Amino acid sequence: MDTDTLRQAYDALLDAAASLAGQPTAPPAGEWDTDEILAHVALVDAGTLAAGYAVAAGAHAGYDNRIAQDRWTIRRTIHRAGGNTGLRDRIRRQGDALCTLAGQLLGPDELNTAIPTLLVSGDAVLVDQPVPLRDIVAGLAADHLPRHAAQLIALRSPRRPAADQLPADGRGGRPLPAAR
Repeated sequence: MDTDTLRQAYDALLDAAASLAGQPTAPPAGEWDTDEILAHVALVDAGTLAAGYAVAAGAHAGYDNRIAQDRWTIRRTIHRAGGNTGLRDRIRRQGDALCTLAGQLLGPDELNTAIPTLLVSGDAVLVDQPVPLRDIVAGLAADHLPRHAAQLIALRSPRRPAADQLPADGRGGRPLPAAR
C-alpha cells in the first residue's frame, strides 16, 4: 500500500499542532481543545495499529472508535503522554508505525481483510459493517487526519462573539477594570 498520502496527512496535522504549541486556545463550547484533539488522534491511531497487528497475527480483529471520543480516556491519554509535546511525539511515532505496517509489513490479502467496524461521530453512526483494513487506513489519510488538522488550524483564529452576544461590559464577560 502506498502510504505517501498518509505520511503527508500526519505531517500536516503535526505542523498545525506545532503552530499552536504553548498558545492558549479557546474552542467553541462543546468542542475539543488542542490537547484533546491530539489525544483523540493518538487513540484512533492506537486502535488502527491494534487492528492491523491483529490481522498480521492472524487473530480476530475489530475496529471501534468510540473509546477515542470518551472524555475520561482523552484526559487520561493527555496525562499519560505528558501533555502537548508528548502527544505530538506519540502521534509522530504511531504515524511512522502505521505507515510501516500498511506500506511494508502487511501484504495485499491482509490489507483487504474485512474487519467488523463501528465508526461514530458524536451520536451519529457513520459505519457499522465490515470494512477492509486498507480502507480504514486510507480513511485516516483522506478524512480523519485532514479534518483534525483543519480543526487545529481553526483554533488559531480568534473567535469573537457577535455584538448582541456580548455581556453588557462588551468585553466577552471579563470584568471591567477597577476605577483608580
